Amino acid sequence: MAMADDEYVYDEATGEWRPASEVAAAANAKPVARDASGNELADGDSVVLIKDLKVKGAGQTIKQGTVIRSIRLTDNPEEIDCRHETIRGLVLRTEFVRKR
Repeated sequence: MAMADDEYVYDEATGEWRPASEVAAAANAKPVARDASGNELADGDSVVLIKDLKVKGAGQTIKQGTVIRSIRLTDNPEEIDCRHETIRGLVLRTEFVRKR
């Protein structure tokens, strides 16, 4: 007989059978936001754009090297909320920024 703590769950991401307790712990862990270089980002950090980005809806381009100050993390570890002097409600993907 298998006990509750001996249950295994198939993990589709890895293609392996893993202990249910391990899978549950991984699901509850909050993902960490990282910049293009792999550095961990936190609320209030300053970042620099690593490429020119066309901003949808604003009809303008933010140039590479632009410094964005006081970022805020979102629920999605791949996106950050930003303030820019000409664009309100700017959300950037972490793959396009580098921590300053």
